[in-house]
Amino acid sequence: MKPTLFTFLFLTIFASGCTVYQINSKDTSQDYYAPKTNIDDVSYVQTTDKPYTEIGTVSVTTERRQSWDDVLPKLKQEAGNLGADAVTDVQSDATDTWKKYAPQKLLGNAYIRTTYTAKAIVWQ
Repeated sequence: MKPTLFTFLFLTIFASGCTVYQINSKDTSQDYYAPKTNIDDVSYVQTTDKPYTEIGTVSVTTERRQSWDDVLPKLKQEAGNLGADAVTDVQSDATDTWKKYAPQKLLGNAYIRTTYTAKAIVWQ
C-alpha cells in the first residue's frame, strides 16, 4: 500500500502532540563526583540547614500541563548524572497568566511550556 499525503500529515500531527522534555545541566564544580546510578540516591529538599556544596544546575523544560511528579524524577536523574546527593531551590518560570494563542484551541497545549531549574548539591 502506497503512503498518501493524508497519512503523512496525520502521522505528523499525531506525533507532534507527544510530550517532549528538554533536560539540561551545567556542571559548576571543578571536582569530580561519581554519578548516581539510581534516582532514589538523589533526594529533593525544599530547604536545608545542612552544609552543602553546589556542584551545578539542572533544568527541565516541558509542557505546562505536566505535573510535579513527572518533572521531579527528571531533575533528580540529571542531578544524579552530575553526582549530586540532592536537588534544592527549584524555580519555575511559570506564571499565573497564560498567553492565549489562536492555535491553542486546535492543538491543545501549543506554546505553553515551562522550565524548572534546580541546584544540584552534595552534602559536606
